[in-house]
Formats: sequence, structure tokens, C-alpha cells
Amino acid sequence: MIYDTKLALAVRDDLQEWQKLNVAAFLVGGLVGQSPEIAGEPYRDGDGTVYAPLVREPIFVFSATAETLARTRRRAISRGLAPAIYTAGLFATTNDADNRAAVAAVGAETLDLVGVAVHGERKIIDKIVNGLKRHA
Repeated sequence: MIYDTKLALAVRDDLQEWQKLNVAAFLVGGLVGQSPEIAGEPYRDGDGTVYAPLVREPIFVFSATAETLARTRRRAISRGLAPAIYTAGLFATTNDADNRAAVAAVGAETLDLVGVAVHGERKIIDKIVNGLKRHA
């Protein structure tokens, strides 16, 4: 099935593997929190055990540099989207309040981005991530 919307995330290419996975998980969680319709229906196995729903559509994962992450954020903002972001400073925090404070302490153009995720109309998302390479 082809959806009218698309979910894409870009993670900085110079992170350690555990950091890339951590950032990706937080970013997708942020998008689902912002747009709950992204989540599908709960799963149920043949024995009737219920499992949490997953994101209902494919997630496109890209690799990016600090510069291309900043560009991706700017493109999303300029198209009226509220991207999910993750900054390097969040690796040193331990809770949501401190995460928000760390982001609030830095101006938009000087955020040390390590991840950006967007969800929206396919054509808009394609323009936002244009030039990024799929993560290997």
C-alpha cells in the first residue's frame, strides 16, 4: 500500500552505532507523539496475546552530516512542518525536562543536531530530504 504521507529521519553519520539507534528511536517516538495516526492497530498473535501497535507506514532512514541535518531542519520549518529533533547535548541528559531545557538554551541556527525526523505529504517530505543518502 502506498500512503499519502511519508515518514523520514536523518541521523548524523559520525555517531557511534548505539547513538544512531537511540536517536532514531527517540525521533520516531516524537513523530508518533505529534501525530498519533501514524501508529497502526495493536497486533495479536494466534494465541490472542496482544502487542503494541507499530508505525503503520515505512520509515525512510537517511545518513547525514551536521550541515545536511541543519538544511533538513530548515527545509521542514520553511514548509510548515514541526520536525522532531535530537541534539548532541541530549546524550548528557537523563529526563524529558532536561532534554527540553538543553534545546531551549540554544538558538535554532546553532543547534548541534544529530537527528531530524519529519512526517507529512510524500511530495513535501521528498523535497525536504532531497540530496540525503539512504542509511546503509
